[in-house]
Amino acid sequence: MSGGNTAAVGSQAQPHVEPSASDIRLVIAASSAGTVFEWYDFFIYGTLAGIIGKTFFPSGNATLETLLVWAGFAVGFGFRPLGAVLFGFLGDRLGRKYTFLVTVTLMGIATAGVGMIPSAASIGIAAPLIVILLRVLQGLALGGEYGGAAIYVAEHSPPERRGYFTSYIQASVVGGFVLSLVVVLGCKALMSEEAWNQWGWRVPFLLSIALLAISLWMRLKLSESPVFKAMQEEGELAGNPFVESFTYPGNKKRIFIALFGVAAGLTVIWYTAMFSALSFLKGAMRLEDTSAEVIIGISAALGMVFFVIFGRMSDRIGRKRPIIVGYILTLLLLFPAFWTIGHAANPGLAAAAERAPVVVSGPDCDYSPFSAEQPTDCGKLLSDLAGLGISYSLAKAPSVQATLGGEALPLDSYQWADKAARGKQLQGWLTAAGYDIGKIKPTLGSALVMIASLLLLMALSGATYGPVAALLSEMFPPRIRYSSMSIPYHIGTGYFGGFLPLISSYIVAKTVNPFAGLWYTWAVVAVAFLVALWGLKSGAPRDYGDDAA
Repeated sequence: MSGGNTAAVGSQAQPHVEPSASDIRLVIAASSAGTVFEWYDFFIYGTLAGIIGKTFFPSGNATLETLLVWAGFAVGFGFRPLGAVLFGFLGDRLGRKYTFLVTVTLMGIATAGVGMIPSAASIGIAAPLIVILLRVLQGLALGGEYGGAAIYVAEHSPPERRGYFTSYIQASVVGGFVLSLVVVLGCKALMSEEAWNQWGWRVPFLLSIALLAISLWMRLKLSESPVFKAMQEEGELAGNPFVESFTYPGNKKRIFIALFGVAAGLTVIWYTAMFSALSFLKGAMRLEDTSAEVIIGISAALGMVFFVIFGRMSDRIGRKRPIIVGYILTLLLLFPAFWTIGHAANPGLAAAAERAPVVVSGPDCDYSPFSAEQPTDCGKLLSDLAGLGISYSLAKAPSVQATLGGEALPLDSYQWADKAARGKQLQGWLTAAGYDIGKIKPTLGSALVMIASLLLLMALSGATYGPVAALLSEMFPPRIRYSSMSIPYHIGTGYFGGFLPLISSYIVAKTVNPFAGLWYTWAVVAVAFLVALWGLKSGAPRDYGDDAA
């Protein structure tokens, strides 16, 4: 297989050799398929967050279980930068191809391992510890995957089509999420609810072995990147890519821009559009799980086209413009989009809260979402309301009191010592006041409204994410490209994005406002907009990794 692109190797430009149509199709297909499978492995954990919490992090506190699951999710992302350093070093020293063969193998084995861990009820504290260990391995693998796949495609692409060809890598990230939902829904459809809850949920994890085999078969057909081979032949490989990433002229500024102006912003938009929306529908809006998964899955599948559209558009109008416009529109439309989704998902819940608001008053009216049980009576009541996703207002009083629609609740009969019993009492009072506590199925009309709103969010994600593989490849010099783009990308996505579900869930739990967690996304995007506006280069796409500043 042959191919290449115009790129600077050290200080010398390499001649462009146009790849054949069959070559570029194989490059894109193999790289994208591996990316789909690897992100499937990573996202399946988030897709099955609810059942993972009950199996490996049981606490008797639904809010705490959710936070512990998202903490485990964040741990995997937290180790992505270390994977970026490790595999970036290998990719710049040993080659693009063999490095991402290693990453996809590590990811497949770690994911299958999650499906084999006995429950906490069987092996106690060892269960969550093993889950965390495997999440660490997944994070390390993912830290090396994206940079390898993106660079491999970019270094085979003609400069005038680099945005279009690499946009398939960006869309493949969404494809991994869609595949995780499709597999979960398919497994649930093929088995009883009892079988699914007992052992069937493990099947999507074990399926990663088959996906690993397919991915390795496809990637083994690939040859090394032409840019890397040229550097190897000319003796231009970096001695220590990690160190050179911070000493190469102008590179520290480029890493800063890539981290805070690109990776952080695009990641929180994408994770909010999919993971926060899924958690929002299943939790606060009390949508039936399968309905929520179908709505998110359809939206993600349809929304993948935006990544390709904006990637291709960036070849004509430049990389900066769609990213800046995407940031601006996100700041303007994020909250309205979620308000629309919430109203369509469960209009009765908002109506009940307006008709019969809950007001809690008393001393020590505070609670910790990380505690299995609260030390004070008022804290227990707040925790019970938060667990049901019911909003409330607080007021001062010498003793614990609560009103529902202006009527005082008989808290003297509340089963303070029995969490399960008082939960049933509270649900009874709320149901009598018109609150629908059970899971609901949306009408076709409301489902279409939610999908339309989610597609708007996916379009914003596509505008900011679609051009990025090409942009980051062009920003950094080839000899340290794998390391230099992977480090800021995975710090941005690993910390700003990976901790988003945990941080936003905590904000929601503390405020009992299902929309409050969106402020985290809004703030990160605002910072990214300012940095990108200042730092990204305007004009036609070009390689500028060898520029001094």
